[in-house]
Amino acid sequence: MDIIDRVKYQGPNDVFAWRWPHDGLVWGTQVIVNQAQQAVFYKNGKALDVLEPGRHTLKTANIPLLEHIVNIPFGNETPFAAEIYFVNKAVNLAMKWGTQEPIPILDPVYKVFVPVRAFGQFGMQINDAKKFVAELVGTVDEFDAEQVCDYFRGHLMSRIKDFIAAKIVNDGISVLTISTQLNEMSAALKQDISAEFNRFGIEIVNFYLSSINVPQDDDSVVSLKGMLAKKAEFELYGEHYNTVKTFDVAEQAASNESEGNVAGAGVGMGVGMGIGNQMMNMSADMMNTGVTNTDARHKPEFNQSSQGNKIDQASTNTCSNCQKSLSENAKFCPDCGGTATLEQHNKFCIGCGCEISTSANFCSSCGTKQR
Repeated sequence: MDIIDRVKYQGPNDVFAWRWPHDGLVWGTQVIVNQAQQAVFYKNGKALDVLEPGRHTLKTANIPLLEHIVNIPFGNETPFAAEIYFVNKAVNLAMKWGTQEPIPILDPVYKVFVPVRAFGQFGMQINDAKKFVAELVGTVDEFDAEQVCDYFRGHLMSRIKDFIAAKIVNDGISVLTISTQLNEMSAALKQDISAEFNRFGIEIVNFYLSSINVPQDDDSVVSLKGMLAKKAEFELYGEHYNTVKTFDVAEQAASNESEGNVAGAGVGMGVGMGIGNQMMNMSADMMNTGVTNTDARHKPEFNQSSQGNKIDQASTNTCSNCQKSLSENAKFCPDCGGTATLEQHNKFCIGCGCEISTSANFCSSCGTKQR
């Protein structure tokens, strides 16, 4: 047995517990404990005395429990075997956790099953070094943050899954809006999981539920997003929703027709005729209400001041001598006896103002019936 007269921490910086690799000690050996550490003496499967930060000389006065199980003849210089664990009591805030598999939960608002994932982190500190070594570390040489997470993963996931599911179902909160409750849920979960950690000498300093989300490519999520998009579209268009969707169908049908889809072409024709009828009805309504404000370039000879006259008048009867207007059936002028002459004039559509044949009953440009 090698006799060690000086013991100090020489392990990694990111572990919670590290065992001194030698066990040959004598009364009088110096033990150096760094700040934010404690040294736990471990013998015969039991955690005994604990030394606080500082320089300590092993003697019966400062490790009384060890004295009772160590033979100390020959002036207290007999070597004895004992293990020393250095326990890091600094706060570790980077303990990350996450659900490995999504949690299937029935959304209480939309009544569909949605897979839910949760992620976060917590901070912990060893508040009872002797209990931590005796109950958790055991006989391993090092015990780090990953081993702590592995040990408590089952407990954490069980409590977190149950809590999130109960919160969503009992409070009637949709999975899509549960993120507004993260702070409240984090505080409640910290209290819920602390008891199990305290049993092993660990204090939960803080606990954060950073994210609750759903896989975007999951079929149920895609379906739910589609339903919400339709709902938002309906609320946006209101009473005009059906009209807007009709035009969308027509556009899609036209696209199918251009790709050679016969069935799509048929649908497009039917829908197009329906839309055409709607447009014609709208035009008729506009004409009935006197809305005939078309581009003046199409009817330059339309006189706004003579709206009472028939703009479709095709001819007038005048005297060939004095140019006086005569009745339609007059053959001679009653004033000068001149011969009556029937003059032909251009005819314009009452709907769009385009020039048309004097004998036309319907406009060849817009289809409006002439009076």
